[in-house]
Amino acid sequence: METVIDLIKNSQRTAFSFEILPPLKGNSIQSVYQVIDKLREFEPKYINITSHHSEVIQREEPDGSIRTVNLRKRPGSVAIASAIQNKYGITAVPHLVCKGFTKDETEYGLIDLNFLGVNNLLLLRGDVKRLDLTKDPEWYHDHATDLQQQVNNFNRGIALDGSAIEDIETPFSYGMACYPEMHEEALSMESDIRYAKMKVENGAEYLVTQMFFDNDRYDAFVARMRAEGVTVPIIPGIKPIVFKDQLTVIPKIFHCTFPEPLTQALRQCKNDDEAKAVGIEWCIAQCRDLMKRGVPSIHFYSFLASDSVRQVAKIIY
Repeated sequence: METVIDLIKNSQRTAFSFEILPPLKGNSIQSVYQVIDKLREFEPKYINITSHHSEVIQREEPDGSIRTVNLRKRPGSVAIASAIQNKYGITAVPHLVCKGFTKDETEYGLIDLNFLGVNNLLLLRGDVKRLDLTKDPEWYHDHATDLQQQVNNFNRGIALDGSAIEDIETPFSYGMACYPEMHEEALSMESDIRYAKMKVENGAEYLVTQMFFDNDRYDAFVARMRAEGVTVPIIPGIKPIVFKDQLTVIPKIFHCTFPEPLTQALRQCKNDDEAKAVGIEWCIAQCRDLMKRGVPSIHFYSFLASDSVRQVAKIIY
C-alpha cells in the first residue's frame, strides 16, 4: 500500500480520511464495514483505526466479593487494519500507543503488521485514564517519542534486545499527533511546539491535530511550526458536533475551545437533533474555510458521528 504522505501529496484535491474504532469485544466487524460503506464514495485516501489498552475495572463475583480485572474493551486493531486493506484496497493506518502496551507487545505488533503488509502507523502516547499503574514501568514507554525510537530501530532492523530483524519488506511510515491548543500536560505552548518539532526531526512524516473548532487557532499553530522550520503536512483533525451536551463535554475531555458563535448556537438548541444540525452546518463552514486556506487533507473523527461526516462530505467533496 502507498504511504499516507504520498497519498496526500499525489491527491488532486484536499484529501479525505477518517478514523474508526474497533467494535466492542464480542461484537462483529460488520459495524466497521457499515461505517466504511457509508463514507467510501468520497474516496478516502486512508482510514485510521484506534487502539485501546486494557482498563482496570471492578467486577462483582457470584459470592458478592469484588475482583479487580484488566479488560480490553476494543481489541482487534491489527486484524481490522489488515481486513480493511484486503476488503477495500484502502490504506489502513492503525494507531500504535505506548501507554498500556509493553515494549514487547509493541514489537510483536510491528512484526504482525509487517507480515500483513500494513506499513502505515500513527504513533501516540495513548490515554492514561483507567490504566493499570501497578506494573513495572520499565516495561513501557513513557512518551510517544520513546515509542517512535522503537519503531525507528525496527525499521533499521534492530530488535528490542539488540538482535537483528531480517527482511523487513517495507519499513513503517508514520505520522504523530500535535495540539493547536496545547497538550493538557504541556508546561507551555513553546514546550509543546518543541516536542512536536522533535517528532518531525526524529522521523514523523506528517502531523495530525487534536480536534479543534476554531480555524484561526489552527493557522496560528501552523505558522509557529513553520517558523520553527517544520515543513511536513499538518493535517487538521475535525469532528462535527452531534449531541447538545458536547458543548461542555468536548472542551473538558479534549481541551479545545469553542468559538463564541458555535457556543451560542448550541446553547439555543432544544435537543440533540438541533445540535446535530448545528454541528453539520458549522463543520461544513469550517472545512470550506480550511480548504480555502490550502490544507493538504482533512481528517474526520467519526465516532458516533459517521452520519454527520457523510452529510459534510456530500457538500464539500
